[in-house]
Amino acid sequence: MKVVRNPIDLPRSARAVAVGSFDGVHRGHRRVLDTAFESGLPVAVLTFDPHPRVLLGKPVELLTTLERKVELLVEYGVEEIVVLRFDEELAAMTPGEFTLRYLNPLGAQVVVAGPDFRFGHDRSGDLELLHDEGLLTRLVEPVAGVSSTAIRDALHKGDVITAASLLGHPYELDGRVVPGFARGARLGFPTANLVFAPHQLVPLDGIYAGFSDRHRAAVSIGVNVHFKGAERRVEVHLIDFAGDLYGKRLVVELWQQLRDERAFESDEALIEQIARDVEAVREAEPPGQPLGAEG
Repeated sequence: MKVVRNPIDLPRSARAVAVGSFDGVHRGHRRVLDTAFESGLPVAVLTFDPHPRVLLGKPVELLTTLERKVELLVEYGVEEIVVLRFDEELAAMTPGEFTLRYLNPLGAQVVVAGPDFRFGHDRSGDLELLHDEGLLTRLVEPVAGVSSTAIRDALHKGDVITAASLLGHPYELDGRVVPGFARGARLGFPTANLVFAPHQLVPLDGIYAGFSDRHRAAVSIGVNVHFKGAERRVEVHLIDFAGDLYGKRLVVELWQQLRDERAFESDEALIEQIARDVEAVREAEPPGQPLGAEG
């Protein structure tokens, strides 16, 4: 597996190049990848960082961090990934410049993308114009009902089961463990407090069943209303885990929402509810289908 920032860092060879943001690596993206694989050529992915919406000054809620996106692409079978910095220069490129700068050095023989792929000034570049530059292109129709927007809408409602069915794998939070208030430890259920990269989508507040670091996980998203908190936090209790997680990266799968966040009449009542939550997590099943080729 090779991940580079410039196409010239890969040896020039005949390739099928799949182009797009691939945020979430959802089932629509996987159809693009499958089409590239079907060409019979070695496949390289050309993707962008930051997300193009960031440069355009538009709100964006990312479904994956760059690090996790690369990992998911590799898990799907991609062996070469070019991460282009999406800046004003790239945004203003003509199709000819885009081909000369990024596609020709890869030896691109086939370029594959979905219908939303655009580049250049005023998003005027597309597969048709790349075809006019002499490249073979494959336009991949979207999977019905599957889009990043639909996934975000489900997550805003806390519906991680629907999100997983659209993604083809459980939705994940990708963060790093930082010190918290240690309230969970005092209650008998120590938690890891996660901090995230900018723009990552955190679903609706609530208590979720999930999985992380080879352990089932009870995940709390919210302001911790029982303790009259004000800052939105994500706290993860890894079941049957003992050890120090500070500074560690955690990728947390969200399997299902168990309940809303709420205050309790006493700490004892909260402890009893957390115990019930943990038992519910032990019995939970992962949603969706495993990451892999579409059946």
